Amino acid sequence: MNSQWETVGNEIGSGALDLGPLKEKLHRQVIDSLDLTIVASLDTALLKAELTKLVHEMLEKESLPLSMKERESLISDIQHEVMGLGPLEPLVQDKSVNDILVNRADRIYVERSGKLQLTDVKFRDEHHLRKIIEKIVSAVGRRIDESSPMVDARLLDGSRVNAIIPPLALDGSSISIRKFSKDKLQIQDLVDKRSLTPEIAELLRGIVEARLNVLISGGTGCGKTTILNILSGFIPDDERIITIEDSAELQLRQEHVVRLETRPPNVEGRGEVTMRELVKNTLRMRPDRIVLGEVRGGECLDMLQAMNTGHDGSLTTIHANTPRDALTRVETLVAMAGLNLATKALRHYVSSAIDVILQQTRLSDGSRKTTSLSEIVGMEGETITLQEIFQFQQTGLDEERKVHGIFRATGVRPKFVERFKALGIKCDPNIFDPEKIYEV
Repeated sequence: MNSQWETVGNEIGSGALDLGPLKEKLHRQVIDSLDLTIVASLDTALLKAELTKLVHEMLEKESLPLSMKERESLISDIQHEVMGLGPLEPLVQDKSVNDILVNRADRIYVERSGKLQLTDVKFRDEHHLRKIIEKIVSAVGRRIDESSPMVDARLLDGSRVNAIIPPLALDGSSISIRKFSKDKLQIQDLVDKRSLTPEIAELLRGIVEARLNVLISGGTGCGKTTILNILSGFIPDDERIITIEDSAELQLRQEHVVRLETRPPNVEGRGEVTMRELVKNTLRMRPDRIVLGEVRGGECLDMLQAMNTGHDGSLTTIHANTPRDALTRVETLVAMAGLNLATKALRHYVSSAIDVILQQTRLSDGSRKTTSLSEIVGMEGETITLQEIFQFQQTGLDEERKVHGIFRATGVRPKFVERFKALGIKCDPNIFDPEKIYEV
């Protein structure tokens, strides 16, 4: 045996078992033994069987005294290295995990039920972590290096990934993975989870069918994309939908869908395709509906122009803490497009483009709720007039620190109900009764 195998043998003999060097050695041997061009085309079950057989043969050849449990752990880890994301693979497969947050090679957190937890999962070192990051980004045709130390990417299942490496990340490379839900949530699932009420669900369905322009507002991780997915499910099957995202994660159920994704610049700094360019191009593609993953910059102006020029029923999201803040942020993003409009003219433009603002909030116990549904009704002087239709009010916390509160209608009957009536969309007037309260 060479010195590395002797080290492993000594550790096993001494009882202080560290399989790290053995995993690394076996992993290198497995990669050398495999034809990687064939591996990509192999069935997952067949590849697992071949890897298991190969590792068993290597262990037998070296005659290392490993228990059955140690062998199974070793084989599983090597399978994850070759086929998946190494130490992160079990977390990716764990359905209870919503987010995976790698602060550095030896410090990995997960979010379960809205709460962060430190795990005992670790990478061998910074080099090992960088290898996994490169594997993720190269799979979607992106790159990460010192000249481009930040990247947005996605896993094969659609999970969203952000990675940042030194010199920007001072303590070592960092990864944030927002997992993609394999189970497509329906509006009833949100009602069952008490994220919203049956009345709000009924109204949201009518809002989409009536082709109202909807802005979904909220902070990070509050469920904006989830709501966007669900609302897009109400779009009729006979309409042409075009989605635009920085990193594709929407799961539309309709067949007539064209999905577009931005592209970062190449090594020479060329070839970038921005969100704004895609929005402009979309207008030439005869869309019935435009679904924009999130507005973050000058594309907000192009989205408003689309909403104002016959592309009714558009859906998008924005980062903001309240409906009023969302409008302020829209104004800021339009200014980023370099359009020098008078404040009153700009606000009039915004008020005529957006019909409904849906506010999503992640509460202190980790639960996500629709805390406000508001309608834009026009202008008063230089101020956009908002009227809230439904709201959630937090009333306290129980012994387990779970949030308690009430959903209620404000008593305001929205103007768009007249549009519902003209289009034959049913809407029970009793859903706006302020005396009807849901306690959660």
